[in-house]
Amino acid sequence: MPRKQSNIVKRTLDLKKEPQLSAKQKARLDTVALMPDEQIDYSDAPKRVDAVWMKAAEQLPQAKKQITLRIDADVLAFFKGTGARYQSRMNAVLRSYVEAHKSSAK
Repeated sequence: MPRKQSNIVKRTLDLKKEPQLSAKQKARLDTVALMPDEQIDYSDAPKRVDAVWMKAAEQLPQAKKQITLRIDADVLAFFKGTGARYQSRMNAVLRSYVEAHKSSAK
């Protein structure tokens, strides 16, 4: 029996090398960039109210506690790939999540 082929296409995005855009794509992006926010149609954008925590805090508190924490390998690799102070960035994301959930729990 022949093996069924998958329709899934996997792509890897290299954040250090931007994808090449066609002239048509560049023109569309330029048009949107010049528009005021009120004129942009966001109706097809998914609503992610719970994703407010994704905006990491800029100011970090000074008092920190050292712990042992198990993190998924791909998550750790992502943060390490962002360069020095990756642990501070991980802490900032967690802090932002906590702050977002503190205000929604009230």
